Amino acid sequence: MSAKHVVLTGASSGIGRALALRYAREHARLTLLGRDAVRLQAASDECRTQGAAEVSISPVDVQDRVGMARAIAAAFAAAPIDVLVANAGVATGLSPGQILESPDSVRATFAINVSGVFNTVEPALLPMTGRGSGMIAIVGSMAGVRGLPHSPAYCASKAAVHSYAESLRGVAARHGVDVSLIVPGFVRTPMSQRTIVRTPISQRTKSWQPGLMEPAEFAEIVWSGLERRKTVIAAPLYMYYALRFFTFLPPRLVDWFANRVAATVPETAEREAAE
Repeated sequence: MSAKHVVLTGASSGIGRALALRYAREHARLTLLGRDAVRLQAASDECRTQGAAEVSISPVDVQDRVGMARAIAAAFAAAPIDVLVANAGVATGLSPGQILESPDSVRATFAINVSGVFNTVEPALLPMTGRGSGMIAIVGSMAGVRGLPHSPAYCASKAAVHSYAESLRGVAARHGVDVSLIVPGFVRTPMSQRTIVRTPISQRTKSWQPGLMEPAEFAEIVWSGLERRKTVIAAPLYMYYALRFFTFLPPRLVDWFANRVAATVPETAEREAAE
């Protein structure tokens, strides 16, 4: 039996890297996509030491629609894709007293978190449905379940991703392809700990982080869920169900409570691409 071919975006760090390592221990064939070639190569080397059958890397930005189409086509040319994980994402938000998020940061967040998912999934969808098998996993966020006042654009981008995954699931299922929505809570990654990579400690994200998990711990949950072809993989579950419950409560009541949870979320270093 040939090794399972797993393709992941945002594979050089955080959840993406941890999930790649988990699949490596299952001797999967891996294609790792990310922007940082040095970190991507380091992730590749580590996956090999963990037992991956084969590892290929492709330095590419998920915002680059043409580049992503080429990368996904190259992955298919090497071997049919069994699992495609659209993981790449950034966060941005507000500091206390701030009202307006940086317009450039907002649009960059959508370009990566939303268009980046489209650019990952679209080139793979017809080949996978044509083959009649495979799984597409899309990484959302607890912030996509119910909007929070500390990060409006991030919440909106993840809500869009959730809706896309839910809609795509029904379409793809008719053609033998499963779609899973991954909903992480707080995971100890560069994004959750500091929105701007390499930023001073004083500018890191500061908030109450209930149920904080290590990347390897969350990757184990995701791997297990994908193996069982679950439609939604959320952890911690109590946070997911609490946020779902909040959507049934009076909006102003939830807003009142959320505004009393202190949080500082630095804006992302990403900016809208110049025309």
